[in-house]
Amino acid sequence: MDTGTHIAMGVALTGLALVDPVVATDSATHGAVVIGAIAGSLIPDVDTVLKMRNNAVYIRNHRGITHSIPAVIMWPILLTLLLSFFYPDAHLWHVWAWTFLAVFLHVFVDVFNAYGTQALRPISREWIALSVINTFDPIIFAMHLVAFVIWWWTGQPVATMFGLLGLLIVYYVIRFALKKAVTHAVFKTVPNATEVFVAPTIRFFEWRVVVSSETSHYVGRAYRRSVTLYDEFKRLPLPTEEKVVKVAMTDFNMRAFTSFSPTYRWVIDRLPTDDGYEVRLIDLRYRNKGHYPFVAVVHVSDDLTIKSSYTGWIFSEQKLQQKLEPSK
Repeated sequence: MDTGTHIAMGVALTGLALVDPVVATDSATHGAVVIGAIAGSLIPDVDTVLKMRNNAVYIRNHRGITHSIPAVIMWPILLTLLLSFFYPDAHLWHVWAWTFLAVFLHVFVDVFNAYGTQALRPISREWIALSVINTFDPIIFAMHLVAFVIWWWTGQPVATMFGLLGLLIVYYVIRFALKKAVTHAVFKTVPNATEVFVAPTIRFFEWRVVVSSETSHYVGRAYRRSVTLYDEFKRLPLPTEEKVVKVAMTDFNMRAFTSFSPTYRWVIDRLPTDDGYEVRLIDLRYRNKGHYPFVAVVHVSDDLTIKSSYTGWIFSEQKLQQKLEPSK
């Protein structure tokens, strides 16, 4: 989920925590739980700072180790120890319990996005992405805002937050039902499909669709049960036996891309300078107004050395080539 929604969920949890008699009656414990719940709702995304290093490191690690089983155990302990210095009289067991719930909920709700998490790491490094909730879901965010107004108006945080929780469960069930209906419609549209990727958008009834058959990739959108395919690409295996491709695939940007992207097409072109080749992988999941912004590009010289590379979201070919210019 986005940062704003994670914060909103943390605030909602502070209201729900008042069901705990210790939190409700002890001011020190209540103060520590409020901070712990909000901080716990945010701390797994501390890996966002990796963007400052480069996109490849961010792509390979975001929602990885910081969302893993050891992290879910570690974050609440660290936050509780830190809060104990500021709230020495707080009941730390209760602080830990509500902080743990905040961290767990952060990781849990991220599983429902298309991006997903490595939530089972180290047991499994597979990405878990149920792909039923958009990274920012305006309905979920609006539900929280309405709940906060009701909380403020009635002074009943526990009842209000339990009501919000019930509505969210119903909403998630509806989203699963919608995805199932869309997936069924996709298989009817492309009967020979071997792989289907269906992901939510910010619009309630609209979904992104990528379908693969033995021979082609299809990219489109679904609205309710109506599927529209915009692009078709021949499904060709990447020629990894070619020397240029072998070199390109050793690049850290390319490795980061392939670790994250399950469905992509490739293009190999001669560079305009006539000194080497450009190997480009294009993720098919993020079509936006006819453009595919998530790419990995490697420039390989004729002597089979990597001249430059880039991976990330790019919306202008000019901007991409600027990023690929070798540092002087």
